[in-house]
Amino acid sequence: QVQLVESGGGLVQAGGSLRLSCAAAGRTSYTYTMAWFRQNPGKEREFVAGIGSSTSYADSVKGRFTISRDNAKNGYLQMNSLKPEDTAVYYCAARESSYVSRRGADYVYWGQGTQVTVSS
Repeated sequence: QVQLVESGGGLVQAGGSLRLSCAAAGRTSYTYTMAWFRQNPGKEREFVAGIGSSTSYADSVKGRFTISRDNAKNGYLQMNSLKPEDTAVYYCAARESSYVSRRGADYVYWGQGTQVTVSS
C-alpha cells in the first residue's frame, strides 16, 4: 500500500504562485508515476500534470505549471501565473507504471486533496 499526502494549497491572488507537495509513504517503490488532478464541486475530475518516464501536462496549464519529483517518495507541482479558473481541490495520485495516463481510473493511490483558491 502507498499513502499520499498533499500540502501547499491555499489562497492566492491571480498572477501569483503556489507549490504543491505530495509525500508518499509505504511501499513507495510502486510509485512509478505521480500525477496531479483537480476537481470542483459538480464537475468531473481533470488531469493536470503527470511524471513517469516522461512528463505530460493539460493544455490549460502548459507553460505555467511544472511537475517534478526528487525520488520515489516526493512529488511537486509548481504553479505560476495562477488564474481564477485554476481554483479547485488538487489531488496527488500514483500508479504502478511508468506510463503517464491522463485517466483518473488508471491511478490506484490517491491523496486526500488540498484546496487551491485563486482570487481575481
